[in-house]
Amino acid sequence: MSRGDSLALAALYERHAPRLCALARQILGSEEAEDLLHDVFLEAWRHAADYVEERGSVWAWLCVRTRSRAIDRRRAAPRTLSLELFDPGTPELLGAVEAEWDADWASDRSRLREALASMSRDEREVLGLGYFEGLSSSEIAARLGIPIGTVKSRTRGALSKLRQRLASLRGVG
Repeated sequence: MSRGDSLALAALYERHAPRLCALARQILGSEEAEDLLHDVFLEAWRHAADYVEERGSVWAWLCVRTRSRAIDRRRAAPRTLSLELFDPGTPELLGAVEAEWDADWASDRSRLREALASMSRDEREVLGLGYFEGLSSSEIAARLGIPIGTVKSRTRGALSKLRQRLASLRGVG
């Protein structure tokens, strides 16, 4: 693709577009996701030479671009995200994303569900606000009416639980 091969772009799009679109929908809603996806792939085409394999997979590179652009758009036109997405007792957990992920991702979804279930509602809430709405710790504190230190400790605890749980579910730790 970095050499201008449009077939490479088409293959990349076919392989990653459904999951990236699902990610964009989680952050923005369905009406803007496809427009954002077009912009992300156009940017990837223009900046293909900037990709460095040692820094991560192509999937990760595209995912970071998608998430960043979606958060930028969301901040430009704020909306409310239902934090019920992070309640493992509800079927909506990762709902829109799940619908488009193929069978290869089934075990990852299951591990993620279990990892999220190991957290408190408060921990899932700060992760959701930080990840899907792109809020900073101080913005989360203001939104929830809690001290910034509490936000940071909840985030630290949630990420630690997430890492540990996912590693143990993979049989790594």
